[in-house]
Parts: sequence; C-alpha cells; structure tokens
Amino acid sequence: MATNFESLVVWQKSHELTLKIYEITKDFPREEIFGITSQIRRAAYSIPANIVEGRKKSTTAHKLSFLSHSIGSLEEVKYFLLLSKDLAYITQTIYDEIFPLTEEVGRLLSGYEKFTKNDNFGSRT
Repeated sequence: MATNFESLVVWQKSHELTLKIYEITKDFPREEIFGITSQIRRAAYSIPANIVEGRKKSTTAHKLSFLSHSIGSLEEVKYFLLLSKDLAYITQTIYDEIFPLTEEVGRLLSGYEKFTKNDNFGSRT
C-alpha cells in the first residue's frame, strides 16, 4: 500500500534519481567515501526527503521552504554529477543518461512549487 507522498510523481522521480545516484556511486574510488560519494548521496536523498517533510507542514510558507531545500539539493546533485564526470568517476555516457532525469525532477519541483503556492486547501502564511 502506497503512502500519501508515494503517489506524487515529483517524489517518485526524485526517489528514482536517488536510487540511480546510489547505483553509480557504488564504484567511486574508496578515498571518496567521505567526499563526493557522501555529498552527492546526501544531496540526492535530500530531494525526496524534503518533499515528504514539507508535505506535512501546516503553512504554505513552511511547505515552500522545504521545496526550496529540495531545489537546492537538486542543483548540488547536478554539480556533483558534472564533477564526477570531469574526474572520470563516471563516463560521459552515464552522465548523459542521468542528467535528463535531473532536468525532469527540476521541472516537476517547479510545478509542485507553483501548485503549492496556489493550493486553496492549505493554510496561507
């Protein structure tokens, strides 16, 4: 049985991105375990985690704050993917396969942010 947040496409895609980040970073150099590997993973799981937490906040302002954190974390993921490519931790092919998903998550977050701003059912503050 799916929980409430699991029905959100923005959560589904950001969770998919997180799983892909974990997959591609499992073979990063061991010396990066506390560096890029840790940073990109934390940024990745921060995206869906902030969506989940923000959903249950009582005011629109609080909800938007958590969405803002998700958007910021997505930008971090994009940078760490570029850095990983430039350091040859991932190939250009892998980068080209995963980057469109980051763009899709960005569009979905933007749409969810607009929806949240216009939500007539939540508290406005």
